[in-house]
Amino acid sequence: MNVSQASKIWLEYHRAHSKNNTVRAYQFTIDKFNQNFGNWNLNEVSTDDVLDFMTKFTEGRKPQTKRVRFSHLTAFFNFMRNNFDCDFKNPCDSQMLRKLFRPKAVVHWDIIEKDTVDEIIFRTDNVRNRLMLELMARGGMRVNEVLKLRAADILDRKLILNDTKSGKEQEIIFIPQKVADRLKEYVRVQKIAPKQMIFPICYGAARAMVKKAGQVVGSD
Repeated sequence: MNVSQASKIWLEYHRAHSKNNTVRAYQFTIDKFNQNFGNWNLNEVSTDDVLDFMTKFTEGRKPQTKRVRFSHLTAFFNFMRNNFDCDFKNPCDSQMLRKLFRPKAVVHWDIIEKDTVDEIIFRTDNVRNRLMLELMARGGMRVNEVLKLRAADILDRKLILNDTKSGKEQEIIFIPQKVADRLKEYVRVQKIAPKQMIFPICYGAARAMVKKAGQVVGSD
């Protein structure tokens, strides 16, 4: 069986069992692979061929993109081995390739107890800093999302997040009424215009503030 025939079977399987986004991602990678190896027999594709393809195909791409596209190829060859030929050797299954495209190590964060979070907020005297901490803790906002917040983004308990990490143009979150009231009062007292950033400080300064606040109660 050649690569082109195998890829059609693989994609048909995923069209029946996987989400549309998954199918599109797989198809993009396998279509590019077919341009180079479509007429080749599966057994003719070597580890060096995969490395050469990946080098050209992912040139200039981010490491995460490279890892994802390598995982697509790996899944394709594994599917053919598991369903059609148990003796087939996956050309992606080499120590060199696994090292080049290994998944990024997962960072495990310690979860801070709610009582500790409450104490951190309670012992923060600076109004601006306390509001930022409350938005992170009560609204589940990231540091950069808090920093991008403008006065016009406040709609009572609803906050509009622009240019989010998820890739969406906008997202909406809800915060407790008391936090919303304090936030609106802060904007009013500071006379912040609708298009102005509420917390005009840099990311590094915000992270340093969070770290310092945690250190006050013995949490890093």
